[in-house]
Amino acid sequence: MRIYACFPAAAAMLALLALTPNAPAQNKDKTNKDQHTPAHYDPYITGKNDSDVIRETRHRLLMLPYYGVFDDLGFTVNGGTVTLTGQVTRPTLKDDAASAIKGEPGVSNVVNNIEVLPLSPTDDASRIAIYRAIYGDPALSSRYAYRAAPSIHIIVKNGHVRLEGSVANQMDKQIAETRAKTVPGVFSVVDDLQVEGK
Repeated sequence: MRIYACFPAAAAMLALLALTPNAPAQNKDKTNKDQHTPAHYDPYITGKNDSDVIRETRHRLLMLPYYGVFDDLGFTVNGGTVTLTGQVTRPTLKDDAASAIKGEPGVSNVVNNIEVLPLSPTDDASRIAIYRAIYGDPALSSRYAYRAAPSIHIIVKNGHVRLEGSVANQMDKQIAETRAKTVPGVFSVVDDLQVEGK
């Protein structure tokens, strides 16, 4: 109370910001709910009403030999055009992803917007440390560490971390985020993990 009494203008501004709705974010969420179309598809998250092109693209991306937990691949489908998105640690994975999709039935054009992450020994060390923190956690290791395609992906760029993928429940999502934040040298953690079934 004393802080707000000393700074009445700041208190009024904070109250106004708290009460003002964030219109762009609400409109974005409303658009996604109305259209029932995700911003992009992920290889490790399946849908019930997926087309043959979407299912085959998912399969081909998952089968790439160098696609691992430190990479994020996504895609959109517009008619016969597949647009690849995401971030990868190896330039060859970017090229391999585009090559795998080009031979797919029903695909006439592939746009490759995958970003190759910069080489950084510091980021490499952070990747390993975060991997050990998340997949070494007793609550997470039994459920996620022994899958053929682990569903929690760790993307590190210049010390900033983004968790991508899917988990079974909200508790696992919170544990993974908390574990990533405990790693020294990490500047920020963005938790983009999706809860299965939501």
